[in-house]
Amino acid sequence: MSRKIVAGLFVSLDGVVEAPERWHFPYLSDEMGAAVGGMYTEADTLLLGRVTYEAFAAVWPHQDDEMAEAINGIAKVVASTTLTEVTWNNSTLIERDLVAAVKELKDQPGGTIALSGSISLVRTLLAAGLLDELRLLLHPLAVGTGMRLFPEGAPPVPLELVRSAALPKGVLDLTYRPA
Repeated sequence: MSRKIVAGLFVSLDGVVEAPERWHFPYLSDEMGAAVGGMYTEADTLLLGRVTYEAFAAVWPHQDDEMAEAINGIAKVVASTTLTEVTWNNSTLIERDLVAAVKELKDQPGGTIALSGSISLVRTLLAAGLLDELRLLLHPLAVGTGMRLFPEGAPPVPLELVRSAALPKGVLDLTYRPA
């Protein structure tokens, strides 16, 4: 049995997933923190693209709370065509065909693989049939501009809602699986 890959994203009502650090903070709550933290505690591997890796590596090693401990201690696999090394503890770099490397990672023994941010990586894994769950924290605002999870002209992606919860401040915690 292969491991499960779960992608978690902050998303606006108009589908923007880019740069949530610019718009999601007013919607933070203890319940959102628990939802995000739960994704990391359920996983034994964190899969990241270059941009998310660089952002996380600049912040998390300098934090000392429970979530930081989980993120800093977990195995991290970084997909990048431009990085030549990764220096954050427990990090390895995918240096060959991404889809093949992720298939191999899924087939290894272990627990859930959490994928945070990394929009291009999420799109690639969805298209390749390698993403098992898409966990969206849907924020009650329209951002207007920015990269969307499903860009204009993308082929249809049928999904099945398997879990939903309303969080304080109007955020919806939604879990989808490929249909």
